Amino acid sequence: MTNNQHPTTTRQPLAVNRPPSHRILVTGGAGFIGSNIAGALLRLDNVELVRVLDNLATGHLKNLKEFEANPKFEFVEGDIRDFSTCQKACDGIDLITHQAALGSVPRSINDPVTTNSVNIDGTVNVFFAAKEAGINKVVYACSSSTYGDSPYLPKREDVTGKPLSPYAVTKLVNELYADVFSRFYNINFIGLRYFNIFGPKQDPNGAYAAVIPLFIKAILEESPPTINGDGLTSRDFTYVDNAVQANIKALFTKKVAALNQVYNIATNERTTLLELFDYLKILTGSQMDPIHGPERLGDVKHSLADISKAMNYLEYVPEVKIKEGLRRTFEWYKSAIYKDFFRQEKSKEEVPL
Repeated sequence: MTNNQHPTTTRQPLAVNRPPSHRILVTGGAGFIGSNIAGALLRLDNVELVRVLDNLATGHLKNLKEFEANPKFEFVEGDIRDFSTCQKACDGIDLITHQAALGSVPRSINDPVTTNSVNIDGTVNVFFAAKEAGINKVVYACSSSTYGDSPYLPKREDVTGKPLSPYAVTKLVNELYADVFSRFYNINFIGLRYFNIFGPKQDPNGAYAAVIPLFIKAILEESPPTINGDGLTSRDFTYVDNAVQANIKALFTKKVAALNQVYNIATNERTTLLELFDYLKILTGSQMDPIHGPERLGDVKHSLADISKAMNYLEYVPEVKIKEGLRRTFEWYKSAIYKDFFRQEKSKEEVPL
């Protein structure tokens, strides 16, 4: 090299500000809410992997079919009551959204032992496996049933009553375990108290189906549905996309003050069962009237959520209200997708676990 020559400079490419990539476990991801969460996570650029763990007791493989070709998707069939299964599912994971549970108040009254085993023992397994894997945050599904016999409306996170069913007890215990784990281990929790979530992929079959899919199924089959009690029982019905939004915001929040809290996830609107069926009649043009049966044991009469805490800390905003949610849900159920959805594959719901 002569004095007039200069060494060649290799230009390095400018650093690109890419969002951090996350590997997320969705327990209960073959279920109704879990599969909707999994689908939304797979669409995010900052998510590298979505691993679903499900024993298919109440979930369906068909809820996952649309994800099979996605290279970011993994499915593990297994039961959260087995600790080694939870450990394997947590391997290489950064964040968890824990949706696996055995739902239904009537089911828990008929079989409190299994409800306790799944919802408490299984949840402790997930929490402890997360701790052992060094996972920093777990978002977990809570329930409005935690408010029990508290007469106050709207429901505020800091004012609860006595649980009215074994299911409600298990969901309250989940919150207590999350609080204790956050104190003793280096792990953060965010609990989401769901208020009557509904939407596409919710199973209308089985002994413990929820009211909205039962109403829609009845209309589609032109068979009058049964309303428990006088029909004046009210709920804060919440479209599933709102629950999905809450999970995503909880998983990725950077606010320290938002951690180790529980939040109501709802719309802050109260609808009676009679009003609900009237909405569906107007939407579908049905002329049917419901049949009335006895009140269900363990049911809370009225439910309405104060969502200000979730709005303030998680920046949660319910984007889909009840009438629009019902329209979207009915469109899904009457579509070609639904026609085969629950016909060919029977879940293990009524098989002893």
